[in-house]
Amino acid sequence: MQGFAGFMWLLFMAMLVLAVVALVMAVTFREDAYRAADKQTKNFWLIILGIVVLVNLVVPMLFLQIAGLIATIVFFVDVRPALQQVTGGGRGRRGGSSSDGPYGPYNGGR
Repeated sequence: MQGFAGFMWLLFMAMLVLAVVALVMAVTFREDAYRAADKQTKNFWLIILGIVVLVNLVVPMLFLQIAGLIATIVFFVDVRPALQQVTGGGRGRRGGSSSDGPYGPYNGGR
């Protein structure tokens, strides 16, 4: 594989990997986090990203793959950060314990 064909194969593989990673991330978040973040439901994103993975594997049509890439990018740039903010995941949380409240540690009224 050289030249343009090699480049296209590499591009298709990159789109497939991104779609699979987005699908795995969508599976890991809880259903209530999607509602709390005011995003579409978990099932919606699982169906959309599942179709994207299927299209990338089965139907090598660039138009459909680009539409799937757009859905994947939307998940990564809009939905995932909102879900992380709602669930407390990501870089914003540093340490702490299960008894920490929003304004610091809860000490039981001592």
